[in-house]
Amino acid sequence: MTASPYQLKPDPYSSHAVILSRLGQGQGLRALDVGAADGFLSELLTRQGWQVTALERDPAQAEKARGRCHDVIVADLDQAAPRLQGTFDVIVYGDVLEHLNDPLPVMVALNRVLAPGGRVIVSVPNVAHLWVRLSLLFGRWDYADRGILDRTHLRFFTRRSLGAFLRDAGLRAEEMVATPVPLPLVVPARLHGPVLDAMHSLAAAAARVWKGGLAYQFVAVCRRVSHEPR
Repeated sequence: MTASPYQLKPDPYSSHAVILSRLGQGQGLRALDVGAADGFLSELLTRQGWQVTALERDPAQAEKARGRCHDVIVADLDQAAPRLQGTFDVIVYGDVLEHLNDPLPVMVALNRVLAPGGRVIVSVPNVAHLWVRLSLLFGRWDYADRGILDRTHLRFFTRRSLGAFLRDAGLRAEEMVATPVPLPLVVPARLHGPVLDAMHSLAAAAARVWKGGLAYQFVAVCRRVSHEPR
């Protein structure tokens, strides 16, 4: 099986921590994890009492997700949205929309199985982060194996364009959370400790103050306002 380049970001300021905290205890309610990779987030949601269905296009990663949640469906969302049974109380698009050729029709199609009053949670990287802006100032746009300029990203979002995208999908963002650069993942383990924790806390506070420029990712907690996009 292939190793996934995507992994859980366990620090308390990460997009994964925000998603888990906003969803809380599922008490048997149904959740759809779109772009689940090997099921690391599905597994944690299952532990919180959600009945999770995971969607993943890589068969090898989907196989790893089996046993971590209620059900796993292999589907290439760039081809067609899969047929799903019943409705879901929450749909999570965690770091997946930026990997799709045309994410809007995918989201519109999948959101049709959202239960009345259900929530949609979206996390995407912020291409307007200060680091990217400064890189462009010096004529650089360097793709990497992961991060904001992950070489597999096909779509890019700013705070403003994400808001417009959600409105076009018939969603209203009730909360837009800015998360900082995941320092615990990028800084070597030997340097972890109180100093890094303090720096990370300050970075999180700064991202909340200037979301447009210092957010590494945005996490939007949404409700549907219409059944069809504008």
